[in-house]
Amino acid sequence: MTHVPVVPPPTISLPPDAPRMIPFLDLKRINARDRDRLLAAMARVLDSGWYILGQEVREFERRFAEYTGVPHAIGVANGMDALTLVFRALRELGRIAAGDEVLVPSNTYIATILALTENRLTPVLVEPDPRTFNMDPARVREAITPRTRAILTVHLYGRLGWSPELQAVADAAGVPIVEDAAQSQGAALDGRRAGSLGLATGTSLYPGKNLGALGDAGVVTTWDAPLAEAVRTIANYGSQRKYENRYKGVNSRLDELQAAMLVVKLDRLDADNARRRTIAARYGAGIRNRAIALPEPGPEGAHVWHLYVVRADDRDELQRHLAAHGIQTLVHYPTPPHQQPAYAEWADRSYPIAEAIHRTVLSLPMDPTMSDADVDAVIATCNTFRGAT
Repeated sequence: MTHVPVVPPPTISLPPDAPRMIPFLDLKRINARDRDRLLAAMARVLDSGWYILGQEVREFERRFAEYTGVPHAIGVANGMDALTLVFRALRELGRIAAGDEVLVPSNTYIATILALTENRLTPVLVEPDPRTFNMDPARVREAITPRTRAILTVHLYGRLGWSPELQAVADAAGVPIVEDAAQSQGAALDGRRAGSLGLATGTSLYPGKNLGALGDAGVVTTWDAPLAEAVRTIANYGSQRKYENRYKGVNSRLDELQAAMLVVKLDRLDADNARRRTIAARYGAGIRNRAIALPEPGPEGAHVWHLYVVRADDRDELQRHLAAHGIQTLVHYPTPPHQQPAYAEWADRSYPIAEAIHRTVLSLPMDPTMSDADVDAVIATCNTFRGAT
């Protein structure tokens, strides 16, 4: 799942004595912690005179593959390209063909599905478990047909969508799992990280992600050497050697500058994820309002809380209440894919669980640089919604 446009918080005129705004995510403050190292990395790239497919990209790929626990990482231009290239490579290798079915969550952001239709594949939307926001393995089992060629699981909001139960369903059907890990860098289960759980993974490294560049960036990880070679080749105009083109490729390359930034920021990922878990735990223990449904944390380590998403029947009223007290929130996401004009051919479909989720979700501030005082202010304000105490 790549960066997405979101519904902005409502505009509220605050009185002069209103508290300062608690931002949803303060990227300026986050990046200021490593300002000197980031500037040094920028200078190193500038002085090198080599700006595409050089040492910085190789180093990031090596470091990220090692961190993820897989042999292959390929830096690409963005997260949607990462997913698109995985399925394009599977097509070029003859493992999937136009028209084949891929199971995908009904409540993901549209970019996940665009990666499939871009490859002329048939998305089969599967409803999530409303407790986890991720695909329900039982519904996945029911959705598999003889034309199913892959299961595309999304680790939505930072919680792993992969599970032993989902893997058992995939194994029984003889189809691979592909991961969309755009929101889950560092999440792990039983010592295995997001990006190493399926055949291949597409990851966004957009600035707002847990591991974010200073612009668009993405990465593919995989265990599969032929798949890795195909992804790398297709992303470079289909070329392995200059002016020789094996595939009708595209230009989707992670640039040297963003790679250098990511090497710096990778060092903080685990500590930032630990802080996110602390904030989530404080929210979970402190918010006591029956009008607000809290998310489940899942197995230990399996959630890195890219987003802390609550649900409320009167979501818009809750958002206005928080904004009036100086707390910025966002909606991820207001409209499910099957109700988007881009997929007007699905307008007569109904996915009631996804529709209910999109209608009621609200993301509270989640920032590894948040102070405990700001976390407490969010909790206190949630607890006064509708006069609750």
